[in-house]
Amino acid sequence: MRLLLIGAPGSGKGTQAELLAARFGIAHISSGDLLRQHVRERTQFGLQVKAYVDKGDLVPDSLVMDILRKPVVAARDGYVLDGFPRTVDQAQAAYAVAQPLGAEVQAAIHLDVAQDELVRRLLARGRGADDSAAVIKHRLEVYAEKTVPLLEYYAGREWMFTVDGAMPPESVHEDIVSRIRKLDTFSTPA
Repeated sequence: MRLLLIGAPGSGKGTQAELLAARFGIAHISSGDLLRQHVRERTQFGLQVKAYVDKGDLVPDSLVMDILRKPVVAARDGYVLDGFPRTVDQAQAAYAVAQPLGAEVQAAIHLDVAQDELVRRLLARGRGADDSAAVIKHRLEVYAEKTVPLLEYYAGREWMFTVDGAMPPESVHEDIVSRIRKLDTFSTPA
């Protein structure tokens, strides 16, 4: 199974991706984790990424696609993708690369959380410069402008559903799993 999580910063994508990966024995591929790893290791790519992240802007498609291609193709048993694509253009480019390889997304899951709760969560986690009030506000504006259109894109292509991401993580997980089990395309273990 090949899943995509869509949600604003702070919606719980990383938590749910970890739970789903463990539950179904699939790879958790986090674009954010991969980008942060490059920044931590101060690679040439990481220095480019840092300049975008520090402003709260999206990292350009070509840079993200380069680091995600290998882990997606290597995930033979399936994956849960967390944090990419973030725009319709990225989704179209990713599909063009993944579809001929049989690695395209099969289902998209939208984690819906109210903006005031997102701000509260992001301020509470306080990762540093990328979680200041001004950057959080900008990140949520970028999400609304660039990422929300993905909901319509995936609703017209793959199986997609929305869950209440403000519930406790275990409840969100069980809601997702029960909906996945209703999809005939997947043969899912307990």
